Amino acid sequence: MNVHVEPVSNVTPPPALRRLEDVGLGMVMMRDILLKTMFRMNLSLVSDLARIVCLPVPLVQELVDLTRGQRLIEATGTLHATSGNEMGYQLTDGGKARALDALAQSEYYGAMPVPLAAYKDQVARQSVRKLKLTKTELLRGMGHLILPPDLIDNLGPAVTSGRSILMYGPPGNGKSSISNGIRDALGDRIYVPRAIEYSGQIITVYDPIVHAKAEAAVDDPNQLRRTSNRYDTRYVYCERPTVITGGELSLDMLDLAYNPVARTYQASLQLKATGGIFIIDDLGRQAEPPQKIVNRWIVPLEESRDILALQSGEKFTVPFDTLVIFSTNFHPNEIFDGAALRRIFFKIKVDGPNQEMFLKIFAMVAKKKGMPLNEAALLHLLKVKYPTISNTFANYQPVYLIDQMIAVCDFEGIPYQMTPELIDRAWANMFVRQEQIAK
Repeated sequence: MNVHVEPVSNVTPPPALRRLEDVGLGMVMMRDILLKTMFRMNLSLVSDLARIVCLPVPLVQELVDLTRGQRLIEATGTLHATSGNEMGYQLTDGGKARALDALAQSEYYGAMPVPLAAYKDQVARQSVRKLKLTKTELLRGMGHLILPPDLIDNLGPAVTSGRSILMYGPPGNGKSSISNGIRDALGDRIYVPRAIEYSGQIITVYDPIVHAKAEAAVDDPNQLRRTSNRYDTRYVYCERPTVITGGELSLDMLDLAYNPVARTYQASLQLKATGGIFIIDDLGRQAEPPQKIVNRWIVPLEESRDILALQSGEKFTVPFDTLVIFSTNFHPNEIFDGAALRRIFFKIKVDGPNQEMFLKIFAMVAKKKGMPLNEAALLHLLKVKYPTISNTFANYQPVYLIDQMIAVCDFEGIPYQMTPELIDRAWANMFVRQEQIAK
């Protein structure tokens, strides 16, 4: 028995499809996708086809009947007892020829794509800008972090607005962890199209690497209410997506990726992030200058739309409904001009902790990792080691130092312990002594 988990979300789902006209695609495209799917997957039952092309069974049956009228599909004359006495179908010679011709034009088969206009409507229904996070919800997402109160007070309005955020400050102080905490705080679900269609071209959007599927329901013919009767199953019910890029980000990742062999497109990174968060970590470490990267986002950030291009050069607009978080170790004035900074709505400095916060983080990490605290070792750390770096504390340091001491204890087969000597050994690995290396 298939158990269906009812979606838990305040988002309005895409309307269920009742007629073939509701699909919003031309009859030739629907027919060709049906033929290619039958050919590539060797399917013969309408119920199996409905599951793969993501249309309700009655609509697929109607499409099969229309295609039979064109003599591209024929009934096998076999009733499948194991499948509710369904009639089987197969491609005729003409249907196989048409499927091969259609595959030569585009290898895409499977789920019927969603027309761009319908996709835009759904993006508006589930906009990330409609989310209103409370302080409690944001703190819950940041529960694993020790942060100064004013940082949460600054983050809250930034996240709730759905506008762009620039987080800057010294390395190792949790900018990436804060970005992930924002993602965890969203805690909502949306509907992501498997593919969208524009001007006869198909762009795949749903990506299992980016999109965390929240529902895996399969229609049961014995159920009175089926999934396909409740919303358009060309969409996948997912957690709000998060795309995280770092030094590997290049500008071409923000364009459609065309596969010349399959003759299909894959959505750009920011299109996959629609309805969620796009995190650009380590800004300034990319091959492209930071100014150039931000310039690429000027229209999306200001007008909530992005401009993409097909291989033919034809340009079209898609919704840009994404919370963009830039994170950098550089001061903003070093990498941006004034015009770029104006377009980033919130600028939040993430500084290192003071000594009191550092000790709280150190104690929390030590407890979590089973490392007993030692007063002499802590005094040695604070009075001897940190003055050598002008008492510059960072959030990453407690984890680093404790992990180093644990590694030594594990190797030497001794109980976890914290001593001035182990502090010295851990410290030596955290900072490399400046010296001339003979070549």
